[in-house]
Amino acid sequence: MSPWGKVHLKVILLGNSGVGKSSFMNQFVNHRFTNLYRSTIGADFLTKEMTMDGNTVVLQIWDTAGTERFQSLGLALYRGAHCCLLLFDVTSSASFRALDLWRKEFLIQADPAHSQHFPFVVVGNKSDLPEREVSGKLAQDWCRENNAEYFEASAKEAVNVERAFQSAVRLSLQYHKDNTPEPAFESFQLSSKNEPEEKPTKQCAC
Repeated sequence: MSPWGKVHLKVILLGNSGVGKSSFMNQFVNHRFTNLYRSTIGADFLTKEMTMDGNTVVLQIWDTAGTERFQSLGLALYRGAHCCLLLFDVTSSASFRALDLWRKEFLIQADPAHSQHFPFVVVGNKSDLPEREVSGKLAQDWCRENNAEYFEASAKEAVNVERAFQSAVRLSLQYHKDNTPEPAFESFQLSSKNEPEEKPTKQCAC
């Protein structure tokens, strides 16, 4: 983070392929949604500037591929992240069960300071669909056990998309504040140039 001017935050989106990470990111940044599915190859990112608690924040959002063959990119992508959004599809119990693995892999690869306090935001996407397999209570219980915030959202209908990212920014700023030591300043004394110099006292050469 920059100590002056704008605050730059890096947010990672993780979850199984097909849970809607790209759609979620595009709805937040560009206010657009498409039903055309295109699997992310490797990683993609977008930026958005916003204001939070008087801070101008430049949010760099990384959308990662949810397939095993791209997980080797994790070390380079995860390092330096300030928050992680874990996404699952409420109509897919398999995507919800995978949250444990995604969270564990992130903590191993990113190796954040004070990992027990690192901010996670969990998003149950596709809440607009009727074929639900994961209950809100089940998701909330998981988040309570893993110290994460939870939002049920719909990238298609733009429900809770903004709120989830606002929560990520707020938690990131608090995490940085709590885990950044105060700068140490050395004390020194300034003398005025106009102050007359003290003349040495003459000693008697008896």
